[in-house]
Amino acid sequence: MSKLPKENRFIDVSDYGRPIARIIANSLKETSYTPIDVTIAFVISGLIAVYCIFNGYYFAAAFFLIFKSILDAADGELARLKETPSYTGRFLDSISDIILNFIIFYTLWIITDTNVLFACLAFFGIQLQGTLYNYYYVILRNRFDGDTTSRVFENKTPIALPGESQKNVNILFFLYKAFYGIFDKIIYALDKNASQGKTLPNWLMSLISMFGLGFQLLIISVLLVLGLKEIIIPFFIGYSVLIFLFIFIRKKFY
Repeated sequence: MSKLPKENRFIDVSDYGRPIARIIANSLKETSYTPIDVTIAFVISGLIAVYCIFNGYYFAAAFFLIFKSILDAADGELARLKETPSYTGRFLDSISDIILNFIIFYTLWIITDTNVLFACLAFFGIQLQGTLYNYYYVILRNRFDGDTTSRVFENKTPIALPGESQKNVNILFFLYKAFYGIFDKIIYALDKNASQGKTLPNWLMSLISMFGLGFQLLIISVLLVLGLKEIIIPFFIGYSVLIFLFIFIRKKFY
């Protein structure tokens, strides 16, 4: 189930797991399993991947990183199929992602003996990359009445949707702001007028989707399998330069 009308759909290179995610979601539609259960499953898959990275099982690590990416899409698919959107699921998903990303890069720092500053820069870089992609994508989705559980500006605790606890939403929103607030503020400062600009063309959104977490995990997986674990941290530092290129294109032409 797409989040956008047909004419505004773009090739999302970070969303390669969507077809399998839909199969998983459809298989769970008539069961008691909830989107939250699937989110927990992707956390488990991510932690197994970390264990494999730490112990040098790089093919297995790649499998579980990609499986984590697939499950990351499946929870949202299941929520749409069951018609149970929730802010609880939305914020839990994001909080789980950033914690797993931190653990992954902490593990890479340990096994490669990289300078801790570079590891921190790489982690900071991938979070800014993902924030920029989500910023532009959420603007697009909101503009065309797509999924609106993600808001362009997460600056106010949302009202719980039917079936979820306001207390849980409050706690998870607080954690979301604690983890993501700095990245949201930086991206907004760099391009605060994006929501007032023209609709970004599909080709540009496809390029920006290289900053999606699924594609980031795919890059990590490929480099691990190729025996290039020492390249991962410097790669993502350099990759962050594209943030400024994409923002320049958006400001200059759209």
